[in-house]
This record gives sequence, C-alpha cells and structure tokens, in this order.
Amino acid sequence: MKKPKIIIGGYAKDKRGLVYFNNNFKFKNIKRFYIVQNYKKDFIRAWHGHLKEEKYIFCMHGKAKIAAVKISNVKNPSKKKKPLFFELDSSKPDIIFIPAGYANASKSLDKKMKLVIFSNLTLKQSIRDDYRYPEDYWKFI
Repeated sequence: MKKPKIIIGGYAKDKRGLVYFNNNFKFKNIKRFYIVQNYKKDFIRAWHGHLKEEKYIFCMHGKAKIAAVKISNVKNPSKKKKPLFFELDSSKPDIIFIPAGYANASKSLDKKMKLVIFSNLTLKQSIRDDYRYPEDYWKFI
C-alpha cells in the first residue's frame, strides 16, 4: 500500500538568479491540474477523499500545511485514525504525494497561499470517486 510522502525538490543559484526544480517528480499518469487559493491565513479546507485518485500537491505561493488520513471504509471511516501532516513552502519546490485511499486537507499558513494539485484522474472520473467529510471529522493540528 502506498503512503503519503514528500518528493524533495531543490534549486540552483548563480549570478543570474535561481532555478527551482523537482527532478524526482514524474508526470507519469497525470491527467489534469487545478489551483486552490485561500484568502485568509489559517483557513482549513477539509476533508476530501478518494479510493482511486492520487494527488500531488505543490505550493506555488506562500506556505501551507497538508494533512492525509487513511480511509478504509468510505461510508464510516474511523475517527481514531491519526492524520499525517506535512508543510509546504513556495521557497522550496517539494511536492506532497497523496495516494488513493486517503482523505486530505490543507491549511493556509499565510494569506496568499496557492496550491497546485496534479491528479491521475480526469474530472469526470474524480467526481465518481469523491468522498467528503466534515471539517472536524479528524483533528487538524
């Protein structure tokens, strides 16, 4: 079973400036992307799960905290499961991988946070694989 993880990026610097990269991220099976922007610091978008969809989350502006929790029963997932937490910062081109079978959430750590989410499913496929839970279903710390 795949688990959420950080895909580490990097940067190169010289007299011309910076080049940010993530050579460890492969675009294999990516079918679409979308951008999420919050207008307030500490705003939480939670919880959104999929059994088939895999997501890759990149912070293009600001800072964000990302959470992922395993869901084994989509109709009645265990509230005892502890989410995993990751932080993203646009000054580092890291990417968080959220595998199928997990619900995810995000929190803007500053006012101008923007996330780019890459998905392995089309929108039509994703809508049929969409499970939503209340914001307080699992504790976002």
